[in-house]
Amino acid sequence: MPDILAFDTSNYTTSTALFRDRKIYQQKHLLPVKKGELGLRQSDAVFHHVQQLPDLLEELLRQTPLQDLKAVGCSTRPRTQPGSYMPCFTVGHGAARQTAACFGVPLHTFSHQQGHIAAALWSAGRLDLFERPFLAFHVSGGTTEAVLTQPGTEEPFTVTLLAQSLDLKGGQAVDRVGRMLGLPFPAGPELEKLAAQSQVQFRIHPSMKGADCSLSGIENKCLKMQSDGRPAADTAKYCLCSLLAALDAMAAALLKEHPGLPLVFAGGVMANQFIRKALTEKYGACFAEPAFSADNAAGVAVLTACREGLL
Repeated sequence: MPDILAFDTSNYTTSTALFRDRKIYQQKHLLPVKKGELGLRQSDAVFHHVQQLPDLLEELLRQTPLQDLKAVGCSTRPRTQPGSYMPCFTVGHGAARQTAACFGVPLHTFSHQQGHIAAALWSAGRLDLFERPFLAFHVSGGTTEAVLTQPGTEEPFTVTLLAQSLDLKGGQAVDRVGRMLGLPFPAGPELEKLAAQSQVQFRIHPSMKGADCSLSGIENKCLKMQSDGRPAADTAKYCLCSLLAALDAMAAALLKEHPGLPLVFAGGVMANQFIRKALTEKYGACFAEPAFSADNAAGVAVLTACREGLL
């Protein structure tokens, strides 16, 4: 069967993936972030991608050797909107260009956000949504957006921004509260474990402006809870409950404007089982499995395979 090779060098993860016979094999590794810090400068991210990408590609191809490379795919920018750019994506783009040129195969480029959405659809078994409109949420360290996704002509799907966070992003809120509580970066998995220890029930009134949300109040409230001596588990749970309330309010507002459309949630923050359970029960929403929630090249491989007629 033909092979598809994909690259994604995002702000937090170096990732490679191979698509063959409707199966995905991937290798990825977080960029190293110093203890107590909440991210990397772009120059440092580029450096670490350059260092990590050859090792990951060697490991991927050692486990699953290339047989018949048909095309190469990569992410080149954070979003599809004009002017969307981050230097770290040039590393994966450069590797993809070199590989495509060496093998004489086509190169397909996408946005990082498109890759996240495609990975969610793949892992949820809902590639059928490529053929109809749906609402997709992308919630990560650098993005909290809801977009209208529709079938494209040249693209598998097009993306139109509908709503977003007006200040802090979902992943930023999680990581800032995590640092406050002494958790490692990225804080999502440990914050979820800590929150599970709390028995407190919170009633959250999210800060909304239409379908847009504001998340900066989460950090401020959690700081006050900590200074008041509240248990760390309660603070962690408040953070996640607040994020859930904002996403719920966004979804409700958008469904009033676009009734009946399916909901898809993608991005690293959406690996959280507490948020996933609540939104799945209320809306029947689709979520990526944890291995396909965080930054990955798998979605790019799916999109490339789609363009090449392998799906």
